[in-house]
Amino acid sequence: MRVKKDTAIYLILLLVPLFWGGAFGSTKHVLSELPPLTTSAARFLLAGILLAAWLTIRREWNFAAIKENWLGLTGLGLTGVLAYNYFFAVGLQYTSAITAALVIVINPVITAIVAVTVLGEKWSARLGLGIILSLAGVLTVITQGNWAALAGLSLNYGECLLFGAVAGWSTYTLLGKVVMKKVGALLATTVSTLIGAVFLVIISLQEAAWQRLPGLSGQVMAELVYLAVFATVVAFILFNVGISRIGASKASAYINLMPVNAMLIAWAVYGETVTAMHLAGMVLVVTGVALTTRAPGAKADESGKEGPALSCE
Repeated sequence: MRVKKDTAIYLILLLVPLFWGGAFGSTKHVLSELPPLTTSAARFLLAGILLAAWLTIRREWNFAAIKENWLGLTGLGLTGVLAYNYFFAVGLQYTSAITAALVIVINPVITAIVAVTVLGEKWSARLGLGIILSLAGVLTVITQGNWAALAGLSLNYGECLLFGAVAGWSTYTLLGKVVMKKVGALLATTVSTLIGAVFLVIISLQEAAWQRLPGLSGQVMAELVYLAVFATVVAFILFNVGISRIGASKASAYINLMPVNAMLIAWAVYGETVTAMHLAGMVLVVTGVALTTRAPGAKADESGKEGPALSCE
């Protein structure tokens, strides 16, 4: 029976990178009818409400912990929800979903670099090789294989913003290692999502686009629901079930499939072009991230409480 249960969770976890990978193409299409801040605000407001409902059903609200750690929780909301999604949604207006997926997936690599240089985590040859391969993959995509162009490289506006998203997520991850030692992952993610959503709603008012929601096409409405329900809430719950069943390091390995799924979905559903350089970059990035997430000092604690659990897309 135990073997059957483990097999089932390994199969179920395949849905997590599928949902996260689909978020890139879906967000790109939603932006054709809604501006970026309103898109992110609508997605995370709905996700926050659903997470709050789930937390209520599980009776896991702990207001004493929220009060004691309000500053850290606010920091998580400002970095992982507000900053990350601002840069992500705005950046997607100026670049392809495929390029975005390959840039965003280096989050574990950047986090590992910061953890080594700032937090004193252990350095290893495997970690170094993973970092080199991941960065090589991203540069392959950005330069389209013309590495000689690096001498006069000029990133487009969207790619620059996506690196801002990477910085925001890395900050969120490292802050989460501190906050989630005191606050459970579900509670911390719910509260930080709601905090970030409130800030997103406030700054999205400048776009004056909330009145467009009733007039959105059926496809865009469905994509917004998909982003909030499947790419955020369901993926988060499944990911945490995986952590509880097989451990954080094994569950996190599934994230490496995200750029593959993002590329296939963007190509099959939204008609984006996949080039040889995209494929080469994908192989380098996925290999590099796989090495990085398995390097000594780069793994999360098997309890799953050492790092944040919000989706990285």
